[in-house]
Amino acid sequence: MNMKVNIAGVEWKNPVTVASGTFGSGAEFADYVDLNRLGAVTTKGVANIPWAGNPTPRVAETYGGMMNAVGLQNPGIDVFCERDIPFLRQYDTKIIVNVCGKSEADYCEVVERLAGEDVDMLEINISCPNVKEGGIAFGQDPKAAEAITKAVKKYAKQPVIMKLSPNVTSIAEMAKAVEAGGADAVSLINTITGMKIDINRKSFVLANKTGGVSGPAIHPIAVRMVYEAANAVKVPIIGMGGIAAAEDAIEMILAGASAVSVGTANFHDPGVTMKIVDGIEKYMEKQGFQTVDEMIGIVK
Repeated sequence: MNMKVNIAGVEWKNPVTVASGTFGSGAEFADYVDLNRLGAVTTKGVANIPWAGNPTPRVAETYGGMMNAVGLQNPGIDVFCERDIPFLRQYDTKIIVNVCGKSEADYCEVVERLAGEDVDMLEINISCPNVKEGGIAFGQDPKAAEAITKAVKKYAKQPVIMKLSPNVTSIAEMAKAVEAGGADAVSLINTITGMKIDINRKSFVLANKTGGVSGPAIHPIAVRMVYEAANAVKVPIIGMGGIAAAEDAIEMILAGASAVSVGTANFHDPGVTMKIVDGIEKYMEKQGFQTVDEMIGIVK
């Protein structure tokens, strides 16, 4: 059986990567996961300068998942290029760098810097709040999403994946907007905005008041959005949202995803990605699929 998939001209050995922010930049999980067996490693978000992130507490458990308001804490592009890229290059896996920013110029600065680095793909996190527009996320307005896609494509030497926010009226409309802007692929979904209150302390559980909900509870929503996006655009889809087992990943592929990304499950089972890779292979063998491509989007 052939587990390889082609995402925007980049060949992965299998369709499994990890969700940005749940796997560090690979080193944090190297003792638990054979990074050589992942189709790709998607790094934590990288900005043009170091970000301190949000005040604590910024992570909370929820029913069927978790909620976070880490605030994209990261050491900045300089440290990332000096430390994390050389580490990942030791392994036989593709490197996807997640890029975040607070303005169009921030994104473009990071993308331009990465143009000369040995990385395979860029994932642009447009769930970041646009400070120039009063804090609305780039990914909540189709025109803004198309504009930021066009802007980063001018500087990108690697294929560009636009990571879509689920906190929108129509995910299909957002997918079409970034495709129109030149996106080579899209990934979805990012976290769903939620809130949790401690009834005994009578206060918000997270210092930020709201946070991004992830984990198995959001999986059916993610499958629906992957299906809608896959049927709206021609570019490849990387599906994510509550994938905790091979069955969840297969569901995403049947809905139209060309690859999948595992996030929250890494926290409670650091080796879960290896189980998912093996599980997809066993499913293909049992069902008679010779390639992953044969599975993609066959449920209509």
